[in-house]
Amino acid sequence: MFVRRQFLSLAGATALSSAVPQIARALDYPVRSVRLVVPFPPGGAADISGRLMAQFISEHLHQAFVVENKPGAGSNLGTEAVVTAAPDGYTLLQINAGNAINATLYKHLNFNFIRDIEPVGSIVQASHVMFVTPSFPAKTVAEFIAYAKANPGKINYASAGVGNANHISAEMFKMMTGVDMVHVPFKGGAPAVLALVAGQVQVMFADTLTAGEQVKAGTIRAIGVATPQRSPVLPEVPPISDTVPGFYASSWWGFGAPRGTPDDVVKKLNAQINAGLADPTIKQRFAALGALELGGSPDSFRKLIADETEKWGKVIKFAHISAG
Repeated sequence: MFVRRQFLSLAGATALSSAVPQIARALDYPVRSVRLVVPFPPGGAADISGRLMAQFISEHLHQAFVVENKPGAGSNLGTEAVVTAAPDGYTLLQINAGNAINATLYKHLNFNFIRDIEPVGSIVQASHVMFVTPSFPAKTVAEFIAYAKANPGKINYASAGVGNANHISAEMFKMMTGVDMVHVPFKGGAPAVLALVAGQVQVMFADTLTAGEQVKAGTIRAIGVATPQRSPVLPEVPPISDTVPGFYASSWWGFGAPRGTPDDVVKKLNAQINAGLADPTIKQRFAALGALELGGSPDSFRKLIADETEKWGKVIKFAHISAG
């Protein structure tokens, strides 16, 4: 009996000792600065949302969360930098809708995004909006579709480049409505919006963070939002899905980490993201940008990424789009 008690005591001590490093890791993390890779240039929607959340987490975990902008190859350059980093919680990625698109758009990536990135938590989404020039004759989505079908190939739509989220959104609109529009890609969202303002193109799908100010200025007109719910910054604009059932397109952002990052670290970061989204100051900042909080668990973010990857993959294959 003594031997048995001694064995059970030893087994319990061994199990406890094996759990100690993981408990300590959760309690201590982070013990140094954390790098957040934003795979886009400074000043854009991804950069703004990433910096807001990074600042909140930094203040509450008492360590610097340093934003590193690493644009290139449609966000693949920054993504690969995180995929190949040590899975210790000290390198994070600002995940975006482009990651879901790129999984099908690019045929020769050095990584598999769903396999190689550990979702930490979703942050916000911004509805895509269908914008037209003020002089465009259609005032509603239904009128736009009728006009486009009466004038096939005569409407030009802008995007921030081949494979960009607003490009794929427009292609989904074409796929679901049967209209024929001509794609005019630009080198970024800002020049694309300026081309719309100048009347060089007639329509563009973009998120409210990219083009909302132009609507306020009256230089472009919004005729439909691409989420079922109305945008808080464009409450008078009806959903496109009222006319095109099932149409849904948004930009969204969240944090991810390299595959193999300890679960306790992921959970600690996820709790901070959800706390940030509940903070009145953060909520107000995002609302002013027209962004809607997402939040939730790492698993719910994983499902969002998988669902979006499948959805955009169908559109890309339908439209025969490839970026190499």
